Amino acid sequence: PDGEAYIRAASNPALISRLGIDAESLEGFLMPDTYFFDKEPDADALIERQVGHFESVYAELTKELPGSEALDRTAVLTIASLVEEEARVEEERALIAAVLYNRLKLGMPLQMDSTLQYALGKYGQRMLNEDKEVDSPYNTYQNPGLPPGPISSPGAASIRAALSPAEVD
Repeated sequence: PDGEAYIRAASNPALISRLGIDAESLEGFLMPDTYFFDKEPDADALIERQVGHFESVYAELTKELPGSEALDRTAVLTIASLVEEEARVEEERALIAAVLYNRLKLGMPLQMDSTLQYALGKYGQRMLNEDKEVDSPYNTYQNPGLPPGPISSPGAASIRAALSPAEVD
């Protein structure tokens, strides 16, 4: 499918509802992976496959990590998406998740450029001081707590880190 059709489908309330997701967008629920189809799928079919794969990966991870099934899934995915955007090497994921949880516990702003990049559509760009003034619920320099939802669709490693962060100060 073309990119615009895919983006429209990922925020189609009827599709989101049919998939049983309680969100305004499927951002965060679209498991990144390689998918094989017999013929080129339409946007809905691709999204349904991605969400189905996400559901099975998430279920497996929560089964593997006792107590994690009680966590708020959207919050976990939001943290996992932040980990996904911030981590450069595998070993960092659980530490980044720990930093996020520790800041949230202390009521500190998360102060993450990745959330500003999402708010401004400036992916991969250097953030300037004036960017930190943007009025957006995704501005974690101005707004305490988590942004209202995921800023990307995290892979299994980032979800695992969000469900089981490192135990550090």
